[in-house]
Amino acid sequence: MQVEVPRPKDRYDTAHQLSSREMREQVIAAQLLQSARYRHLPFSWNSELFGSHLRRYAALDSASASLLQTTIDTLGLSMRAYDKILKLARTIADLDQAECIGSHHVAEAIQYRQLDQQPVYV
Repeated sequence: MQVEVPRPKDRYDTAHQLSSREMREQVIAAQLLQSARYRHLPFSWNSELFGSHLRRYAALDSASASLLQTTIDTLGLSMRAYDKILKLARTIADLDQAECIGSHHVAEAIQYRQLDQQPVYV
């Protein structure tokens, strides 16, 4: 995953920014949530989801599924990319402490995928 981070002078809205401590707490909470969710399974993290486990624990509502499918079709992405976006959306939802993956989680995961696909010029 690749994330673009603007320079401090480019930041305009500082009201919604988390401190490093708050981010760390959010990540730890998401890790605990994942550990609890997968406690009876042979894995502990969203990144390890595959097949029926991925479809069960990263299930999408119809709006989210439609958004992801439209993106896959429009950009010509593979099913491997579909699964990666789905895992990332599950993790983003966990960071929000959300039980269900929402369209905004899928959209954010797609955005990170798009950043990852940008050509690098040397």
